[in-house]
Amino acid sequence: VIKNHQQLAYDLDYDHTKLIHMQQIHSDTIIIVNPDVHNFKNPPECDALITDKPDIPLMVMTADCTPVLFFDSVNKVIAVAHAGRAGAVKGIVPKTIEKMCHEFGSKIEDITVVLGPSIHGCCYEVGEKIAKEVTNDGYDFAVIVKEGHYYLEVNAIIHRQLQESRIRKEKIEDLNICNACENQDFFSYRADKQKTGRIAGVIMLKQP
Repeated sequence: VIKNHQQLAYDLDYDHTKLIHMQQIHSDTIIIVNPDVHNFKNPPECDALITDKPDIPLMVMTADCTPVLFFDSVNKVIAVAHAGRAGAVKGIVPKTIEKMCHEFGSKIEDITVVLGPSIHGCCYEVGEKIAKEVTNDGYDFAVIVKEGHYYLEVNAIIHRQLQESRIRKEKIEDLNICNACENQDFFSYRADKQKTGRIAGVIMLKQP
């Protein structure tokens, strides 16, 4: 794993010892990075990270959940979020946007949001209980029923939240890749039967 971190850092030209990743817990907890506290060996317990400091790479790791990257091109603020079913329903994405605006003065029109590979409704089968919970939370449009089985499109929830947060359509980049369908190229917790690696989403501000 460390060798993979080092190789990725080499490929993307950053110092892997400065990388901040997360102990992800499927929450709506958002941490503003403090380089004096957080580091590669001491990742915070949360599901979103924000910084305006250059040369500090932020990483989100996923294996079916949606990795979300944020960039405020004017105020030079970046963020990452881990948005699985639980995190999406709890609003980790709009809450990260709100924190960027409140804590760093970001403006909605300046924020670009990128959604990486994740499991889509074609492959994400859930039980009736979860389908009802999602419906009761107001996201019935994300539940797909096929032949008596329930499937969930988490990205539909995220897109609705981005729309409600007033993120411009042209500022949303969705790779639209189902990692379970394409698990020959991407890790998938479900498709790989729970024995799998992690997809890494990385973003960093470079020194001007």
